[in-house]
Amino acid sequence: MSAPDLLYTEVEEDLRANVRRLLQERSDPNAVLARCESDEPYDLALWRTLAGELGLAALAVPEELGGAGAGARELAVLAEELGRAVAPVPFLGGLLATSALAACADAARVREILPQLADGSQLATVAVGMTTAPHEPFPQAVKADSAALHGRVAAVVDLEFADYAVVPVADESGPALYIVDTSVPGVSRTPTTPLDLTRRFGALVLDGAVGERIATGEHAERVLRAALVTAAGVLASEQTGLAQHCLDSTVDYALTRYQFGRRIGSFQAVKHRLADLWTGVSTARAAARAAADALARDDAEAELAVAVAQAYCSDLVVLAAEEHLQLHGGIGMTWEHPAHLYLGRAKSSQLTFGIAERHRQRVGELADLPPA
Repeated sequence: MSAPDLLYTEVEEDLRANVRRLLQERSDPNAVLARCESDEPYDLALWRTLAGELGLAALAVPEELGGAGAGARELAVLAEELGRAVAPVPFLGGLLATSALAACADAARVREILPQLADGSQLATVAVGMTTAPHEPFPQAVKADSAALHGRVAAVVDLEFADYAVVPVADESGPALYIVDTSVPGVSRTPTTPLDLTRRFGALVLDGAVGERIATGEHAERVLRAALVTAAGVLASEQTGLAQHCLDSTVDYALTRYQFGRRIGSFQAVKHRLADLWTGVSTARAAARAAADALARDDAEAELAVAVAQAYCSDLVVLAAEEHLQLHGGIGMTWEHPAHLYLGRAKSSQLTFGIAERHRQRVGELADLPPA
């Protein structure tokens, strides 16, 4: 793997500024907290603005199919800002779906759907469980009888709001990917009670639902793995953005909160914890940027870079969220403070696409390291 470019370009910084400005106006933590307590936990109007007006849903879609033709570096910047704001938008499911569908663009049905995903008018996801790691065997939970699909997939991200689902299927030809309109007969969706109030999951049940096959055999396996690798790499940047917010917010609090006549940031124990967290966040950013850069360049060792990033970032983000809550003291423990939103998102992202231990094992396999 060639040396990664960890620095942000001018275009990437402009993208960050535009996204952050919008999120500060429309999705500050208190607004997110209020929305999570309402009957509409996802801010689909915000997503339509991000997707349609800013064109961010089109980043991973090829230009010839109505997209921006951007790469993982731009997606990673977007993910950082969404993580900082714990924005309740269907980003992750859409990223999975557009990554998979863009690799199946030979199918006429895909060419019809992708422009709708690119402009934000339609939503999609991939029917894999949230804990599915990129290197796992092809899922076998859904079977095909001709074009009719039967099976159940639990913990599918953004399922509740998806107009389409890309479903891994075991059919007569072996592994296959089908596109399913979630409004057709035979499709049912059951929301899961979430730990993370800002990202929703659900169980997909197919009972004779009709789908259209868009990839088969080894091609289907490659497409699904590539989509999972890309999403896991971009998730590392979301985790980094969330961890950065937790650090920044805690530093600000430590500089203004007084105990025993002194700012708590002057206490040595607090200083040490914040210094350790700063080191961790800086390391996470380097790992996440390396993964995004390797994905953008289609580097031969991109999967290794993603595994390294997830092995580090998925634990670091939980540590950052825990420190954020604990160092805010009593106020951080209350429901009225948004600290628990960050802890919930951190914990769910720690489990998404495989825990750190599985990624460390994958690093060993890819780097040909001897077992411990």
